[in-house]
Amino acid sequence: MTDRLAELSAAGVAVWLDDLSRVRLQSGSLDKMRREQHVVGVTTNPTIFAKALADADAYDEQLKDLATQGVTVEEAIRLLTAFDVRWACDVMRPAYDASAGVDGRVSIEVDPRSAYLTDKTVSEAKTLWWLVDRPNLFIKIPATEAGLPAITATLAAGISVNVTLIFSLERYRKVMDAFLAGLEQAKANGHDLTKIGSVASFFVSRVDTETDKRLDKIGSDEAKALKGKAAIANAQLAYEAYTEVFASDRWQALADAGAHPQRPLWASTGTKSPEFKDTIYVEELIAPGTVNTMPESVITAYADHGETRGDTVTGAYESARKVLADLATVGVDFDDVVQVLESEGVDKFEASWKELLEGMAKSLQAAGRGEDNPSDAAKDVV
Repeated sequence: MTDRLAELSAAGVAVWLDDLSRVRLQSGSLDKMRREQHVVGVTTNPTIFAKALADADAYDEQLKDLATQGVTVEEAIRLLTAFDVRWACDVMRPAYDASAGVDGRVSIEVDPRSAYLTDKTVSEAKTLWWLVDRPNLFIKIPATEAGLPAITATLAAGISVNVTLIFSLERYRKVMDAFLAGLEQAKANGHDLTKIGSVASFFVSRVDTETDKRLDKIGSDEAKALKGKAAIANAQLAYEAYTEVFASDRWQALADAGAHPQRPLWASTGTKSPEFKDTIYVEELIAPGTVNTMPESVITAYADHGETRGDTVTGAYESARKVLADLATVGVDFDDVVQVLESEGVDKFEASWKELLEGMAKSLQAAGRGEDNPSDAAKDVV
């Protein structure tokens, strides 16, 4: 049988899982995916944790202990998610060791409510780093304007970073600049650059969702012919920018000191429309030195019928530029598309965080906290 995921890995794409839960850890599912499906990394976000922690049974014993201690809702969330991420880091450690620290990474995100607060983001990144206490951890920081200096400061402290919620090419270039500045400062601070890792998570399917909605509203044949093309074109041009930046003299000076490049990571790779093949955001974004983080459904689909056709990115720059030009011609303001997506992305993660807080408050109450005064846990939800 053809091992399609092995072919994808051989083409230079690191296969990461976009999911984590206590059940997945307890059952050995994550370890099995590492051993049998070439999964060499894990990403998480507030939405994933909200779903995982909704299964209170998996956390029953720890919830009872935390309830007895009377910890706040936010403390409980951080302790439980850090526990799961630490466990996942240990599961992925063989991939980390085998790749000399490039893969085998597990991400945990800063509180999305701090997305526009630089100092608070840096402080939380440092706290999560020592709380999880694993070398193969990534701290996820959103690529907002306020997040850019936080990315630099966090890397300068010797902490590995997954930059998330990148939608625009302009912002992506600023992210890469923030990465280079962070490593330059880390080197000046005496940190070992070989130990610091980073990826830049460039979101894909959401770009098509927002763009195609606008194309449908325009309604012309020319507009409809562009549906399903914007996201891939945008990501392909992001890879072009990556190859330019990481061929610069500035980068070479860091590489000579042992630094690893900040790889592009394709995120949001599950298709949102039944009109598209379920593996399209994998097949059309195959290029050396990239990461594709997928929900389990996409990993399973690729293993079953994915097509690895070699590099599908570096020869597509001109056609990608034409797609973006054609979008402008039919009346789509792509700059507005990516700005809306960034704002919505932060809002969605904030909403998931609120859901997480509310769910944890109920779980702590059910585990025994606040039985005499059931409003106590709810007061922690701010």
